[in-house]
Amino acid sequence: MNINHFSFIPPVHLNEGLGALEVARQLADSFALTAVERDHRGGTPKVERDAIRNSGLLSLIIPSEYGGHGSSWQETLAVVREFAKVDSSIAHVYGFQHLMLATVRLFSRPDQWQRWYEQTAQLNWFWGNALNPLDERTISKSYAHWHEFSGKKSFCSGALDSEMLIASANRKTDGELVIAAIPTLRTGISIMDDWDNIGQRQTDSGTVNFEKVRVEDNELLTEPGPLSNPFACLRPLIAQLILTNIYLGIAEGAFNDAQNYTLHEARPWKNSNVALTSQDPYILGHYGEFWVGLEATRALSDLAAEKLDTAWAKGLALTEEERGLLATSISTAKVLATRTGLDITSRMFEVAGSRATHAGLRLDRHWRNLRTHTLHDPLDYKIKELGEWALNGSFPKPTFYS
Repeated sequence: MNINHFSFIPPVHLNEGLGALEVARQLADSFALTAVERDHRGGTPKVERDAIRNSGLLSLIIPSEYGGHGSSWQETLAVVREFAKVDSSIAHVYGFQHLMLATVRLFSRPDQWQRWYEQTAQLNWFWGNALNPLDERTISKSYAHWHEFSGKKSFCSGALDSEMLIASANRKTDGELVIAAIPTLRTGISIMDDWDNIGQRQTDSGTVNFEKVRVEDNELLTEPGPLSNPFACLRPLIAQLILTNIYLGIAEGAFNDAQNYTLHEARPWKNSNVALTSQDPYILGHYGEFWVGLEATRALSDLAAEKLDTAWAKGLALTEEERGLLATSISTAKVLATRTGLDITSRMFEVAGSRATHAGLRLDRHWRNLRTHTLHDPLDYKIKELGEWALNGSFPKPTFYS
């Protein structure tokens, strides 16, 4: 396992009179000190993950009666965005922590998810993802009161250095999707250190191999299971909004880096007739456009988070129409976050200048991270769904993927 060990991170904890966002900001300040070097190395950010474990933030969304902090989705997503400003890999695995917790809440019985919530809060469990329903290489065979998972899963974000996995397989008899929550260290599970993409380099989104892994009946998420009711259909919407906030955080981080470089390093163009780069009218025009994009994306993302909290509170009383309206709100925010982020992470060099391309700065990481992530969910299909709603009044259909 390629685990990177860096300098000590000062401990900070949610129970020390600090709010979740303040804890996240203090952690992000520490993460920023090594973000460039860790992006270069890849591997697992072990020190940073342990700092999050010790902060109490892993149980942010868990209700207080089960040992968590009972935070809203708005606050949880704000923490995701704060991390993404400096390190989108950490933001990714942290956001997916709460997506996995939402998965067990939405898909399993109360006696299952309540137990897992309590253990997560008490033991600071990190949850990893080995679900990826688009990869059908893992097969489930059924026996008396247990099941056997065998095969491979790709894009398993956060699987390395996790305590629990949400895993899926396709049933051998009929191909139906089977989802389970299982310990990462269970016999037969091998997590491959094979993630080496141009972006999101510390998400450990590689391959997990299952070799005759025993899965008990009470580890399956079948009651009610995915897509069983409008409330269960919130799972893919939560995933989309987590990604939206990661994209927005990346864009905000790129903006901050560009602003710092423009003000302190960039030189005026020789024909600009200004003493400072900050006085160049073309530079100012770029920043004005950046700001409009960011402000609009923030507004849409925050509005979608408010609607998610409202839908989450309704539980099984949530209607199809309410889920559909939430889906359009989240998709709208995600489309704008993608476009704004790709624009800023590319055009930031136009306001920083040629010296900002120095490899040691790795300012290109913002674009690489965003481009790597956004390709997993083609924007054209999101826009088509929104077009169906805008023109024909048809809500996006619930699927497991979006």
